[in-house]
Amino acid sequence: MLAFALEESLIDAGFEIAGVAGRLETALAMIEGSVFDAAVLDANLAGVSAGPAATALKARGLPFIIVSGYFLEQLPSAFSGALCLQKPCPPERIVQALRHLLPA
Repeated sequence: MLAFALEESLIDAGFEIAGVAGRLETALAMIEGSVFDAAVLDANLAGVSAGPAATALKARGLPFIIVSGYFLEQLPSAFSGALCLQKPCPPERIVQALRHLLPA
């Protein structure tokens, strides 16, 4: 439900959304089969670490933002190098982070 609220905020801010994944398998399929410029990734998807998704994003050279209740230092090494935003994180902060991450 929060992902869809974030999706709406991102659309309102002018972003195009390639899709929303609530499970790791869906996220991996989207990373492999979709065209997009960046991702917002929760560190846990349905109770499973999203580390493999972070690894797949890095392999494609795609920037991503991690949203987590954990600090970046507490997350697996797959998340290293990503911008980490602490939950609860207002959608406006994610919008700002994406604008900073993506070229104008």
